[in-house]
Amino acid sequence: YRLRGNEEISCIIKGDGVVWSGVLPYCEKIPCEPPPKIANGDYEEQGSYVYQSSVTYRCRDVPRGSDPFSLIGPDTIHCTSDTHSNGVWSAPPPQCRVVKCEDPRVENGRKTSGFGLPYRYKDSVVFECDPGYSIVGADIITCEENSTWVPPKPTCEKIVADVCPAPEIPNGVLVPGKAAYGRGESVLVRCNAGCSFPDGSAEVTLTCQEQSSWGALQPCACESEGSGSTPVISYGRVTSGQKSSYSVGDFISIECYTGYTLHGEAQIQYIGNNQWVPAVPTCQLSKVCFGLFFCFFLILPKVIVVVVVLLAAFWVYKKFFSQNGSYTVDESCKETCILKTNVPAEMEETAQMN
Repeated sequence: YRLRGNEEISCIIKGDGVVWSGVLPYCEKIPCEPPPKIANGDYEEQGSYVYQSSVTYRCRDVPRGSDPFSLIGPDTIHCTSDTHSNGVWSAPPPQCRVVKCEDPRVENGRKTSGFGLPYRYKDSVVFECDPGYSIVGADIITCEENSTWVPPKPTCEKIVADVCPAPEIPNGVLVPGKAAYGRGESVLVRCNAGCSFPDGSAEVTLTCQEQSSWGALQPCACESEGSGSTPVISYGRVTSGQKSSYSVGDFISIECYTGYTLHGEAQIQYIGNNQWVPAVPTCQLSKVCFGLFFCFFLILPKVIVVVVVLLAAFWVYKKFFSQNGSYTVDESCKETCILKTNVPAEMEETAQMN
């Protein structure tokens, strides 16, 4: 809220009495201007926008066969305030653009993850080199907003005799870093912050030996590093591996709700600093769901399962728990026998009782 009017008024003498020196101020909820409109996208408009309200953008659908728009940036922005209590939006609005990266191919190498074409915004690909070749560059690349791969795709260089390929030490860096080292050449391996070798040291020196070998390589072991929260999947959910916090190396599996298609990898791995590899996938409306008629058939099997379960439960109730039934008594009404002979009154009463 912000104060409208004078923040201070005084009690003053006026005539024969006292009055306040000005009109009482009031507090109003901080308003924001209507959020900006974006090309090829929309949001649900409201009558007014006040502090802590939010709007969510979505990209427009495209005709069948056309490249879809990708939402670049946060899909939701919030009405906040600046130091002068004026309403401002928490971030610039996102953009809706067509993002389509080329199929990355690495000579003398192959993909180990990310085979789906076409490649859209935030899709990732993982590479490895063929035997006898060493990778130069990053083994994981991601399709970014300018339809380019970041970092650039790697190359695979042939390993020559008496040359050792750069040792692969997870959670460590090489000093100096090169693609290959000559026989007898040394390299310093330094573990990342929070990581160390099994003997507790933070760095070790390796020397290229005969037959292109570094000898026994030791990994950099890291302390558990929690992410604090599970990644939010709009129109999807985590099916396995979900925790309150994650350690480096943890995996989670993701699936989309009915009617939506997964864009990216279904299984991702936590690498620390709230980073996942490949990138967290998105769920987009399926192209097959063009109308209510098709969407109905997508959910029809689930409806049938629910009906069958309810009918089975009703049958069990009727069979084993129902209290309806009948009861038969083994008695009948009989006519009273009255003795018609002349007998004393005492004997007549006895006969009627029997």
